[in-house]
Amino acid sequence: MNPLDEVGAVADAVLFEGYLLYPYRASAQKNRLRWQFGVLTPSSDGTEPTRSRTEVLLEPKPGCVLRIRLRFLQLQARTPLVEDPQYFPFEEGVPRQVDATVALADLPQTIPVELPASVVDDGPFRRECWAVRGRVVVSTEDLPGPYLVHRLRLDVINDGVCPPGAPREEVLRTSLIAAHTVLAAEPGAWVSATDPPRWAQPFVDGCTSEHTWPVLAGPPDRSDLLLSSPIILHDHPQLAPESTINLFDGLENDEILTLRTLTLTDDEKAEARATDPRAAGIIDAVDAMPPEILERLHGAIRSLRPIGADSPAAQPPERPPWWEQEDAVDPDTDSVLVGTTPVAKGSHVVLRPGRGGDVQDQFLDGASATVHAVVHDVDGGVHVAVSVDGDPAAELQIAHGRFRYFRPDELEVPT
Repeated sequence: MNPLDEVGAVADAVLFEGYLLYPYRASAQKNRLRWQFGVLTPSSDGTEPTRSRTEVLLEPKPGCVLRIRLRFLQLQARTPLVEDPQYFPFEEGVPRQVDATVALADLPQTIPVELPASVVDDGPFRRECWAVRGRVVVSTEDLPGPYLVHRLRLDVINDGVCPPGAPREEVLRTSLIAAHTVLAAEPGAWVSATDPPRWAQPFVDGCTSEHTWPVLAGPPDRSDLLLSSPIILHDHPQLAPESTINLFDGLENDEILTLRTLTLTDDEKAEARATDPRAAGIIDAVDAMPPEILERLHGAIRSLRPIGADSPAAQPPERPPWWEQEDAVDPDTDSVLVGTTPVAKGSHVVLRPGRGGDVQDQFLDGASATVHAVVHDVDGGVHVAVSVDGDPAAELQIAHGRFRYFRPDELEVPT
């Protein structure tokens, strides 16, 4: 078995993240602007990257061979050949894969990516793909010190050309969409970029990954597999075993999406089925889901441990030192100390996400934000609800009361 196949389920979740959003219909506003992750465009106006870079540490063993797999979606335009409302135009994503096996001793190497144009008439539709041209460039650099370790660099480059100022829908025709790579070292071990050993930290700090996030892949006891994803993940990401349907959302909120899908009307389901074959698969799978599978989505406890009387978890929480309110709790008027400065609704802060939280928040490091509330949880913790300044979706999120939450020690007060 090819070891890269062992990462297939997680890699598929990355490939189709956000492919279609509930209610899985082309007419839904949220499905009119698509292809948000890992888009590598041809040379155009520079609004989106034309290349990605992965830099990661490798501890090879003698005779090490690298297995490299580039995966992405190629846009396929579906155009109806008949005038019938049940047949409408749509942009489908076709999974593509480029594999290569390269001896470490033979690096650097360039792996070509060549996809020809195609036009196929398929029943009531014409499906058209445009040529995609690119390359994967792999190289290594020996690092000094007593450890046998290399810095591996992998660049995925779109070599296509698009006229300056071309609309996004035209640029996407020759783009690599949701591009990511999977690598295996045989024999060898990758060094975690998220939680490296102490000796490797200076080398990891010298690595620069652009538009990708490399993580160890496969079971937790493996270090020979690596996934470089356009989405920030933890090391050894796994799909929840309770998830039986790919809902194009890897956030493990399958239950609410399944229940919402069950509430669609017959007409809405019919449009979803006509939108995309994968959407049809979701509707059919949800309609056919037996009660015992639906029950599994309600939640799961991954681990249990006893709590003794002396355990800190069994003691009542102490009042946090930042809580200035003694009695009443009011998110609209409460304040919290950030450093030595009180912060409350309306304050402006700078986000400094820390480890241990949502890894997606790392994208917001250094962003300015506006505070909308200071809230307290049942354990005595304090959280600050903010909206990100300049976020085009902020106005809609504020109207629905949806914010991002950070601990006070993850904030700075701008000077």
